[in-house]
Amino acid sequence: MPLPPDTFSTAPITDALRPLLPDLSVGALLGFATGLALKKVGRVALIALGLLFIAVQLLASFDLLTVNWPRVQALADPWLRQGGELGGAWLARVLTANLPFAGAFTAGLLVGLRARR
Repeated sequence: MPLPPDTFSTAPITDALRPLLPDLSVGALLGFATGLALKKVGRVALIALGLLFIAVQLLASFDLLTVNWPRVQALADPWLRQGGELGGAWLARVLTANLPFAGAFTAGLLVGLRARR
């Protein structure tokens, strides 16, 4: 026996989601904006790091500065390793603290990080 046409109605689902839509849309918008901001700040930080490296190398080429690169690497390696392992989890915890819409925020954040601009 075929089911009546209104059995597969989406009305109960849309009625259940309607109160959540403002939180979900705000979360996604804030996540997207945060993703774009992190992308821009990261780009500026990398440019600053590159300019610092160029300045150090320029000073070293004029024998005004001597850099012990193996020592720099030995000092930076533990920080970079720990930052890579814990940095993402810490950032996610900070950005989604006390947010009821953390899932929408995270989705928006990922879209913002992947945006072309």
